[in-house]
Amino acid sequence: MREFSVPPVVTIGDAANLTDPVWANASAAPDHVQFVRPAPDGSGGWTDVTCRQFRDEVVAVARGLVAAGISPGDRVGLMSRTRYEWTLLDYAIWAAGAVTVPIYETSSAEQVAWILADSGAAACFVETNAHALLLAGIRDRLPGLEHLWQIDTGDLDGLLARGATVEEAEIDARRAALRSGDLATIIYTSGTTGRPKGCALTHRNMYADIANAIPVLPNLFHEGASTLLFLPLAHAFARLIQIGVVAARATMAHAPDTRSLAEDLRTFEPTFVLSVPRVFEKIYNAAAQRAQAEGKGGIFARAEQVAVAYSQALDTPSGPGLRLRAQHRVFDRLVYRKLRTALGGRCRAAISGGAPLGARLGHFFRGVGVAIQEGYGLTETSPAAAANLPSATRVGTVGRPLPGVTIRTADDGEVLIKGDIVFSGYWNNPDATAEALRDGWFCTGDLGQLDDDGYLTITGRKKEIIVTAGGKNVAPAVLEDRIRAHPLISQCVVVGDRQPFIAALVTIDPDAWPGWLAEHGHPAGTAVADLREDPQLRAEIQGCVDDANRAVSKPEAIKQFRILPADFTEASGELTPSLKVKRNVVHKTYAAEIAAIYGS
Repeated sequence: MREFSVPPVVTIGDAANLTDPVWANASAAPDHVQFVRPAPDGSGGWTDVTCRQFRDEVVAVARGLVAAGISPGDRVGLMSRTRYEWTLLDYAIWAAGAVTVPIYETSSAEQVAWILADSGAAACFVETNAHALLLAGIRDRLPGLEHLWQIDTGDLDGLLARGATVEEAEIDARRAALRSGDLATIIYTSGTTGRPKGCALTHRNMYADIANAIPVLPNLFHEGASTLLFLPLAHAFARLIQIGVVAARATMAHAPDTRSLAEDLRTFEPTFVLSVPRVFEKIYNAAAQRAQAEGKGGIFARAEQVAVAYSQALDTPSGPGLRLRAQHRVFDRLVYRKLRTALGGRCRAAISGGAPLGARLGHFFRGVGVAIQEGYGLTETSPAAAANLPSATRVGTVGRPLPGVTIRTADDGEVLIKGDIVFSGYWNNPDATAEALRDGWFCTGDLGQLDDDGYLTITGRKKEIIVTAGGKNVAPAVLEDRIRAHPLISQCVVVGDRQPFIAALVTIDPDAWPGWLAEHGHPAGTAVADLREDPQLRAEIQGCVDDANRAVSKPEAIKQFRILPADFTEASGELTPSLKVKRNVVHKTYAAEIAAIYGS
């Protein structure tokens, strides 16, 4: 058993709550730009929202909630894409003393009904007509839901008008009555298996997390820093960045439509971004494919090698040598600068979480000039528990515990976490709470290793460990991460539980597929399903499998693979909104493929 603890930098007092920074900013720097939102004229430009304006808008919406009868402790659903109004409503709900219940805007009717019913929501904000129609279809199953407001139809204006009858002093009183131990939000885990569980997080949980992260991440959170947030705010990781931007008085813009993300990055020019590994993989793959199509594949391959070598050399006592620095300067002009330009030009740092990034991508992007600080945590830990810091980075790990956090690895390798960031339990689910919280430790279900310097490496999930018929324990993540690194491959799921050998299901990246067809002389538009047994395609995938197998022992190696006819998507149910694979759904959907592998 290993354990590593970092003392807190900030301790959250009993009277503190998450709205405090909003009021502090409005008082200390009223004209500082806190948010930037799309211009109301639809020109594609941006409009500034100062700290004073944001505080005043939060108060106005909170007064409307009070006028509508929302009481302290009431749960309020929030179902919308990532947009300025999401953040405004979140803080207004807190200012009214209520509890925000985020809902992914892609959620099904069954998921929405469960979340609103289980949380006992008294009201819900939705964004679109489609959302409103979805709620209308399940309203009879939600007798406690008294109010439904739609952002896109101007319901917020009506709420503001209604709030004019409420004195501002009422909001001051409600804020003053809030305690750090009070419930701030119930976040329902998207869940790769089973029905979502509601993680009950207090103001102290989330405030302690970000207040202790800001001092050790000065390159991200400071006045003058800016970020364009495009991950769903229903995800705890994105929510933490929102809170961090307000607490550090940085500037944030929201990107509700990823189809315009490239243009938004170009015009907003953030200094850092938050994303999940799959997005960074897509950026790398797109650059590699573009270079190949332009006949510059060899140059890009060499540029990648130099970027990785340069990053690795940064971790040595002597640093990069003269020759490596010279090569790096050349490729900076030819390749790296273009990649940074795709992120807006000013971006020099990024945060990655939600899944393993992999050392290869980490070194590549750091070598390019965008240091990806990989972190680790779960919704139940508010969510950030560990992170690589500017002053303490070890690529390939998820970093050390953040201040105020203790991480332990149990005898079976499970990662255990303790600190003020650990949630109070699962809403309405004492059995699940008792299973997850033991003697003050949160049992993550993740497997990991702590080195002597306190850096944590996540090696897999306890529930995902495959035990072959021969009794060999296999962690699929090691194989899957290496296979997914290939630009042609989108997803990989390793199978073989209680089977004689390990196998894999592989999907092809739709963005890379047209280029591969053209390169290998196949007609444009040919479906993957028609070429699953194509010798050239199988040879390329076999090369990826062979490379992955070099990382494991012989009994753990993949012996067979199947190329699936279509990629996994959230719409088809194989991916969560945070792009994690739902293994149980994949196993069920492709049961025939798996059976064919093992001849049964």
